[in-house]
Amino acid sequence: MALQALGWVLSDGDRAERFLGLTGLTPDELRAGLGDPAMLGAVLDFLANHEADLVNAAFALDISPETLIAARKELS
Repeated sequence: MALQALGWVLSDGDRAERFLGLTGLTPDELRAGLGDPAMLGAVLDFLANHEADLVNAAFALDISPETLIAARKELS
């Protein structure tokens, strides 16, 4: 689910730049960390900290925002 959320984040250039800027990740670090629970958690943290993005991502992924938040807790 976090990988799907990442795909949604990266599907918009401005949102992707904001994500990279806030996390401090480079595109290469992002690619290298695709299997890392900490990196995947950062994606879900990004969404959790931006309610509009959280709601829109959940809608796009056909899940509830609460499901994304629960997924974040599972990665902790």
